[in-house]
Amino acid sequence: MATTKVVLFQTNKNKAGESPLYIRITKDRKIKYVSLGVNIFPKDWDEVHCKVKKSHPNYLRINSYIQHKATEAVDVVLEMVTASKWVRAKSIKQKLFGSNGIAFIPYAEKFILTYKEKNQIGSYLKAKAIIDKLKKFIASENFTFDDISVEFLKQYETHLRVTCKNGNTTIHGNFKVLNRIMNEAIRDNEISIQQNSFLKYRVKPDNSEKIFLTEEELKKFEEIHLDENTEKFHVRNIYVFACYAGGIRISDILTLRWENFNETHILLKTQKTGSVVSIMLPDKAIEILNYYKPANFKKSDLIFPFLEDNENLKDKTFLLSQINKISGRIGHALDEIGKLAGIEKHIHFHTSRHTWATRALKKGMRIEYVSKLMGHSSIRTTQVYAKIVNEDLDNAMKIFNNPTITPEKEK
Repeated sequence: MATTKVVLFQTNKNKAGESPLYIRITKDRKIKYVSLGVNIFPKDWDEVHCKVKKSHPNYLRINSYIQHKATEAVDVVLEMVTASKWVRAKSIKQKLFGSNGIAFIPYAEKFILTYKEKNQIGSYLKAKAIIDKLKKFIASENFTFDDISVEFLKQYETHLRVTCKNGNTTIHGNFKVLNRIMNEAIRDNEISIQQNSFLKYRVKPDNSEKIFLTEEELKKFEEIHLDENTEKFHVRNIYVFACYAGGIRISDILTLRWENFNETHILLKTQKTGSVVSIMLPDKAIEILNYYKPANFKKSDLIFPFLEDNENLKDKTFLLSQINKISGRIGHALDEIGKLAGIEKHIHFHTSRHTWATRALKKGMRIEYVSKLMGHSSIRTTQVYAKIVNEDLDNAMKIFNNPTITPEKEK
């Protein structure tokens, strides 16, 4: 009779300090070791009960996995002995994990590198973060495309929602990237279309309402007193600048240089899409730029005081990582400024883009001009803002349904 026991090889550690789990199979006093493809920290291993402690975030999933594989290993050994096959550790592993399964993580990492090769660094960093998050969850080197079942997707969605505190839109974004990798593998003939469980299981994004500031709220935001040369002061200035300057993105504002400004227009190549836009600035936006204009400056100098200007910014990966860090601080500051101004909305930097678009449409700017200035590749994207404006007009017409509202008497 064959027996199994799961053991942790504490003498073997990876760079992170984790050790590998193995199934020890004993048959006729002969011992075979088969790697489970799972690494954990020694502090998370219960050697007496041969299971992962509750201190590990995925202890339930890993314990279920190793128990299943340990039981299955006994059956595999007995099957091989019955068939008079030579029992080898490699043969047992092939039987347990399959010799034809395509490893998902190596394929995914190779796929997302194509973004980097195309200089789509933002997309690369986003996809890399999604794959890194998945790697922490699965905690296995033997994870294959076959493992991405509907049941797995349900478990992973629960993990993202409960452990990672992700909302619908974030989870949808994660699944969208994973689905893209599945479809690429189908095109490469690595897997069949039937293996794509995303065809049977989907997470819909929230149809969240776009937040924007009204004219009154923007005025409050502009006029709130903030101590000069504090971070909040500069954050308020770039937010207001965006509300007047075509709703340009945070990545473009932070990298804006004096060479992009010719006293009336800003001309820039956008960080996100690479499209070139020229925006004539209204007086308020020029006023903000003039505040930052020193007596002596180089055309190549950054306008706003957030990024540290050095050679490292030429590396787009480094640049975008810095922008991401600063964006977090800016978002926190904006929320605080909004509260100080008495605005009961969650303000993040992208709301400046929504604010500019809705203001432009309400002031009569043609939707195709709004689309062009915002750098949208399709006017469909811009039509979301037109819908918001139309809803406001519809709400305004509801006064005719309220008989209690009457015009003021002439004085």
